[in-house]
Amino acid sequence: MTDVQSAPRYAAITLGSNSFNMLVAQTVAGKPNVIAKYKRKVRLAQGIGSDGVLSDEAFDRGIDCLKMFADMLDKEGVARQHVAVIATATLRSIKNAQAFSDTALPILQQPIEIISGLREAELIYQGMAATTAGEGRRLVIDIGGASTEFIVGDGDSVLFKQSLPIGCVTFNSLFFNDFPFQELDFNSASDKVQQTLGDYAQELRRLGWHGVVGASGSVQSVIELLNHRSMTATITPQVLQQLQLEILSQPEQSMLGIEGLHPERAPTFAAGVAILQALFTLLEIDKLNLSGGALREGVLQQLANQVAAQ
Repeated sequence: MTDVQSAPRYAAITLGSNSFNMLVAQTVAGKPNVIAKYKRKVRLAQGIGSDGVLSDEAFDRGIDCLKMFADMLDKEGVARQHVAVIATATLRSIKNAQAFSDTALPILQQPIEIISGLREAELIYQGMAATTAGEGRRLVIDIGGASTEFIVGDGDSVLFKQSLPIGCVTFNSLFFNDFPFQELDFNSASDKVQQTLGDYAQELRRLGWHGVVGASGSVQSVIELLNHRSMTATITPQVLQQLQLEILSQPEQSMLGIEGLHPERAPTFAAGVAILQALFTLLEIDKLNLSGGALREGVLQQLANQVAAQ
């Protein structure tokens, strides 16, 4: 039996539209044990031009982050054959995705796998199920920078999965680009969510669920704020309504006046709250809790299985 010290380390790198993340782990008792976490707000989706090309600035931000990840892989002693690099909505959509992948290849020495929205949804559910206590049918919502994934599952079975172009970075550009923010901005964002979700809302409500979990920076930002205020770590319609009022009353776009809001999360906070409000209304959600894991944990489990099979 391999002891923990000699067990190979592996790393899951996820290139999201808002953040790039890397988890380094070793398998302990058949499950990934996370040793180190690295994250950077790259906000790739902000750099998509009207021509569908990622700007040089956003391109460089992404590559600089990958260089940092490569240094950390060396520091953590992760062999490159034990690294998985997964990209989501922004790299799915931009015209210069191949150029980005080609530039990244010599840095990471592993190709970037640009996954479909449905594959992303599957991995998000796997990551949630592996890390989040609870039983019965669950609705999982992952609000990313440029897409939101919706999954209904029961145990290991996925009953519904969909990925839609609803994101906190793209909505920020569309509806929250002029300060001071107004209630009209929230209404416009809500209308767009309703239009994009369409008939899926009825299908999701028909399936039903016992509980709702959220796996995203938008959800995390609200939970962090609630924890800072020593409040119950559950998002409700009342919590979101209060946050909307606080956002609308801010004298500065930095939103430093919102107690418990991390400055790094402030730029997309209004858009995230608006999306959550719309989903709570459309899907008749009364409460939502934070998932223990999502996409990167799903990728990590996949890696663990591959390493174990070698």
